[in-house]
Amino acid sequence: MSEELTGNVLVAQSGGPTAVINASLAGVVTEALNHGCIEEIYGGLNGIQGILNEELIDLAEESQQAIRGLRYTPSSALGSCRYKMKSQEDYERVLQVFQAHNIRYFFYIGGNDSQDTANKISKLAKERGYGLRVIGIPKTVDNDLPITDHCPGYGSVIKYIATTVKEIALDNESMGRHDFVSIVEVMGRNAGWITAGASLAKRRNEVDDPPHLILMPEVRFDPTAFIARVQEVLRKSPYCMVVVGEGLTDQDGNFVAAGSSQDSFGHSALGGVGEYLRDLCEQHLGGVKARSCKLGIAQRAAAHCSSQTDNDEAFLAGTAAVKAAVDGHTDKMITLIRTDSDFYGSETGMANLEDVANNEKPFPTQWINEDGVSINFQFYKYASPLIQGEVQVPYENGTPKYMNFTGNRVSKELPPYQS
Repeated sequence: MSEELTGNVLVAQSGGPTAVINASLAGVVTEALNHGCIEEIYGGLNGIQGILNEELIDLAEESQQAIRGLRYTPSSALGSCRYKMKSQEDYERVLQVFQAHNIRYFFYIGGNDSQDTANKISKLAKERGYGLRVIGIPKTVDNDLPITDHCPGYGSVIKYIATTVKEIALDNESMGRHDFVSIVEVMGRNAGWITAGASLAKRRNEVDDPPHLILMPEVRFDPTAFIARVQEVLRKSPYCMVVVGEGLTDQDGNFVAAGSSQDSFGHSALGGVGEYLRDLCEQHLGGVKARSCKLGIAQRAAAHCSSQTDNDEAFLAGTAAVKAAVDGHTDKMITLIRTDSDFYGSETGMANLEDVANNEKPFPTQWINEDGVSINFQFYKYASPLIQGEVQVPYENGTPKYMNFTGNRVSKELPPYQS
């Protein structure tokens, strides 16, 4: 137990939202209220961008009903960003904001790039002799953060995808006459964690059960072999259902469908691989109808179809972050550890931010069957526990009733920042 550090909390969210990112925020606020060394609880609007501009709100002034409502509300309640810190001046400005508001505990809920930002902020505080404890809270639907067994957000996205694929498959079955190809494009960038989640839709875990073909970014795409497999499926089934990851690559390792634009971290804009496969089918399969469906951001926003297990673990990660910081830990990211028992369980641990920042966890290629278009039982054992349970979302006039913050602003103490 290290020396007690008295001051204020600042928590922020970054990157693409998930169905449970707000559950982690709820965990931070709920636990922070239990510690006398924490005086105020602030939220940074729109991630690090809001902090640079000193855009803070007072979370302690929000009602308990609002904090509880975070548990079933999708998106990032504080707003998010994909901002890459551009210069040393950016980092100096963040530290100035922390000093102006006596921020002694900083919690950043985000993925790979966010953990890198948190790590660099912590290092600068140490260089300047400023007492600050920084804890990262994992968040990503892509499930590609290293060290942690899985990431909050992943269980919910694959529960939604498996559910949607199962529903679409039933529709396809009613319409197909051995002449219909249905293509579903999912997120995940260059890792196939989300794509593999579609295999959970299989009712009997058999090759002939939809989805018939799962195209992973880890398996180089061969158009000729793909057309042959579609034809093989259509000979036996009234339709062929294909699930494809947005990061599918060709034989040279290039993305099959990628735009020319990039975000501030240098990531290519992906999307359109579903349309590419549709066109391929129509060009080479005479008399066959092909349709493409891109689930888009609905995958990460579908709180009505989120996993209770995922929600509980996201909340747990938030509470664990506060406990760790109060106990004296810093420069860490909370991890989820799968307990060694006959029944699924998890507990939290910690990893060094240095080891997490900008690193990725690849999908185990041994979980892909030799045919390259199906996933084996090892993945089912890994992923199935993560999608269990349903979050109870309240409804009003027939639609979900989600939470909104009052958003009382914290007074600014510094001059405006020109980045």
